[in-house]
Amino acid sequence: MARPPLPSLLRPEPPDNACRYAGRPGHVESYFVRANHPSRPLALWLKATLLAPLRGPAVAESWLVYFDGERRETFAHKQTQPFAEASFGAPRSATPTLRAAGLTLALETPGRAEGRFEAAGGAATVRLGWQPLGSPIAQRLSIFPLRALRTGPFPRSKLLTPAPALRLHGALELPTGEVPVDGWVGMQGHNWGKEHTYEYAWGQCVFPEQDALVEGFSGRVLLGGRPSPQVSALVVRRGARSFRFDTLFDVWRQKVRLERDAWQLRLLGPGGEAELLMDAERQPMVCLGYDNPDGQRSYCFNSKLARVKLTVRPKDDASFTCESAHGGALEFLRHEPDARFPHVV
Repeated sequence: MARPPLPSLLRPEPPDNACRYAGRPGHVESYFVRANHPSRPLALWLKATLLAPLRGPAVAESWLVYFDGERRETFAHKQTQPFAEASFGAPRSATPTLRAAGLTLALETPGRAEGRFEAAGGAATVRLGWQPLGSPIAQRLSIFPLRALRTGPFPRSKLLTPAPALRLHGALELPTGEVPVDGWVGMQGHNWGKEHTYEYAWGQCVFPEQDALVEGFSGRVLLGGRPSPQVSALVVRRGARSFRFDTLFDVWRQKVRLERDAWQLRLLGPGGEAELLMDAERQPMVCLGYDNPDGQRSYCFNSKLARVKLTVRPKDDASFTCESAHGGALEFLRHEPDARFPHVV
């Protein structure tokens, strides 16, 4: 007699970058890489997405956004192809090579990205390689405090950061000329689920000179068809030490302020207190149309040049502050577009 399948919480957890798509409708999954110039307000973002709608064939998407804060310009483009013509790696592969609509992401160590994007104003090509920073801050990161939140039915959208601190090199060729990528700092993330989170603010920043990083989110999900209160979590790393502020449903110890282009978060935890400000008000941003499997569209407001100020006050150590003038990855997911920003669908 065949053994019944083990519940998801008893099975070994898949590798961080293993594709979670089981070939059934009702799934969306993305892998992304971002990189920031070490001193100038320049950044790029790449993403490969598979979307399996509830009705109709699955598709693969590739995205490229380049942010130029000196000229206050962006180059943003999306390409789509049938998923049958794409590849998201062998099942349960820890180091898949993804091929989606002109973009290749080899998620190994060292990793690489190659792509060509045929935009209306001219083609763009990207060639990148990366290595983790030689520090404990570069170890894989899960902002969810419990495995059940990554493998169980709730929440319906999951995220992991397999490589939270990378050093990247290569080049981006735009219609306006080449942008050398030499010693840029960034990360690689992975998210998946039955839908995009109802609403969220998400941010991440690496502070190489202080051997530190921060990643966090504030979001609302639908419970019985109604939006939940805001829940937030924050993980800070400084050298070999981690500070977690991830008691998600303790809303009395969270203070969230969401503005049009800025996010402020104050969290209390057993080990102390953290305050985070991320502000992209004076930086280029794009509005990306994110389709859900049920056909509904959300809008991701994406900047990779946010100003960041992080303050941590541990109970057992001295307080410290980390700042970046334009090194923060900041995203908001909302329900309406914004005419201020280029709209990519």
